[in-house]
Amino acid sequence: MKKPFTKTWIAASALTLGMTVLTPIYVGAAPVETTNNAIIQLEQTITGTIQYFDEESIMLKGTDGKNYFIGLYKFSDKQIKQWSLAEGQEITVEGSIVEDYLDFLTFDVYKKSLPEGVTAEELVQLEKLFHDLKKAAKEDNYEEMEKAWEQIDRIVTPYELANWEPESFEEFINEAEFTEKNVVIKEQDRKQLETLYKEYIKLAKEDKTEEASEILDTFYTILAPYFDELYPPLTFEEYMTDLEIEVPEEELANLKVIYEEALKADTAKNEELSTKLWEQFYQTLNAHIKPVPFEEYIADMEFDIREDDYVKLQQYYEEAIALSRSGEDEKADEKWTAFYNILEPYYEANRAILISASKLTLNGKDLLPESTK
Repeated sequence: MKKPFTKTWIAASALTLGMTVLTPIYVGAAPVETTNNAIIQLEQTITGTIQYFDEESIMLKGTDGKNYFIGLYKFSDKQIKQWSLAEGQEITVEGSIVEDYLDFLTFDVYKKSLPEGVTAEELVQLEKLFHDLKKAAKEDNYEEMEKAWEQIDRIVTPYELANWEPESFEEFINEAEFTEKNVVIKEQDRKQLETLYKEYIKLAKEDKTEEASEILDTFYTILAPYFDELYPPLTFEEYMTDLEIEVPEEELANLKVIYEEALKADTAKNEELSTKLWEQFYQTLNAHIKPVPFEEYIADMEFDIREDDYVKLQQYYEEAIALSRSGEDEKADEKWTAFYNILEPYYEANRAILISASKLTLNGKDLLPESTK
C-alpha cells in the first residue's frame, strides 16, 4: 500500500482558468517563513532543473536543493507550448511565494477565461463572488462554494451560450473514429442521432440543462452498441498478457470461466451478478500479486531517512503486508498508520515551496505573461 501522490487542484470546476494576466509589478522583497521552515523572499529568482511539467506547472529541483512547485497560471497555454519545455532542462524562474494552491488563481487570471460581452459592472460582481468562492474553498465550506458558483453561473452562462459555436453533427460523430475503425452506423440510427443532436444543441443554447441532458442520454443509448463494436472487451488471454502476475495453471482455467461469465453479465446488464463475479475474479487474482519489496518501495522516496526510522519503517511495512495477505485488514491499517506517521515529517520537510511565476528564463530567452486585454 503505497501512499498516493495527490495533486491539489487549484479550484473547483467553476473556476475554469484563462491563462493571461497583467505583467506583475515588483514589490519589496519581504522575507516569509514557509511551512517547512525555509526562509525565502516574496519576490525571488530561482534556478533549477525541471523534474516534471505540464501546461499549468513545473516541478523544479532548485540549485539550493529545495523542491519548488512553479505555478504557470499567469501564462497562456500557447506561450508554454511554444517554449518546448523538457524534463532535465535548467530554467530560471522569477516569482512570488504563495501559501496555498488556491492562491495561484487570482481574479486577473480567472477573468481571462470569461466570455466576450461581460460588462464592467458584472466584472465587479464577479470579482466579489470569485473571492467569496475562494474563501469558501479554503474553509471547505461546500455550501457557500455552491452558492457563489450559482451566482457566477447566472452572470456568465448567457454569454458563454451566446459565444458557443457547436460542432456540426458530422464533426461530433466522427470524433469517435467509427469510420476509421470500419464501424458502420445504420442509416436509420444516424438520422435519429442527428435529430437528437440538433435538439440537444437547441436546448443547451436555451440553457435548459435537464432537458438537454435527457436528450444526450438517449443519444448515447443509441450509440452504445456501436461503441461496444468499436471497443470490444479484451479476451481473457489478452487481459492476462498485460499483467505481470504468476497464476498456477490449475487456477487459470477457473479464472477464465469467471472472467467470461462476468463479461456475459455485463452484456446482459445484470449488475448484481456482474459485481459478484468481478469481485470474485479480482480477489482470486489479488492473492497472487507479489508485494513490492520494502527496499524497492523506499527507494522511490526523494529524501534520506534516518537509520532508526528506516528499521521501524521496514518492520511496519512487512507486518502490514503480512496482515493484509492473511485478511486481518484492521490490524494491517494500524501498521500502515504507524508507517506513515514516521514518514509524515519527511514529507512535510521536503514539501515543495509554492511559487507563482511572473518570468521564465530558458537558454537565455525570457518569457513574460501576455498583457491583459
